[in-house]
Amino acid sequence: MEIKTFYFNPLRECCHLAWDDTKECVIIDPGNYGDRELQRMEDFVAEHQLKPVMILLTHGHFDHVLGLEMTAQAWKIDAWMHPDDKMILDSSIDWCAQLGLTLCRFSGTMHDLADGETLRFGHTELKVLATPGHTPGGVCFLNETDKIMFTGDTLFAGSIGRTDHVGGDYDQLIHSIETQLLPLDGEIKILPGHGPNSSIGYERATNPFLQGL
Repeated sequence: MEIKTFYFNPLRECCHLAWDDTKECVIIDPGNYGDRELQRMEDFVAEHQLKPVMILLTHGHFDHVLGLEMTAQAWKIDAWMHPDDKMILDSSIDWCAQLGLTLCRFSGTMHDLADGETLRFGHTELKVLATPGHTPGGVCFLNETDKIMFTGDTLFAGSIGRTDHVGGDYDQLIHSIETQLLPLDGEIKILPGHGPNSSIGYERATNPFLQGL
């Protein structure tokens, strides 16, 4: 599996494109804002002859869905999100209005994600791990073959997702990380929703929020 990360919108959100030798591609957390950022992604897809087949959302916060509608329309593809984040996604329009940003309401098809299910594109599988706490329906996407995991805002390099927004729960987030992520192979590379990449092993050993777990 190959990956391209774009840093989009004023919050420098990480939008990840993942594909394999079939050229089928998934777009994870399309935070692209405006025509120029969409064009960057379109140019990359065209240059590498990729075929986007689905949009995957780790959660529904506005900075991760700013480009959801335009991205779905650009490639005529559906989106997948955990149903417990529907309220978060719906409230994102109000969040954007307060910040002077514009978010188009999603008009496409949204499929529900469930903990433990497997998503497939090309020859690649992504396992859904429910990790509520940052939001009620937060998830991570794990590719066990290549030891890569997209953690959204659940786990960062040296930190964890904030829990002071509506729907956040610190104890629940710590429980999610402790039970769903820390038991995994330490060599698994994590690609978060903001900031640099890391690994499960490094975070297990050094992340100040996880010591003693």
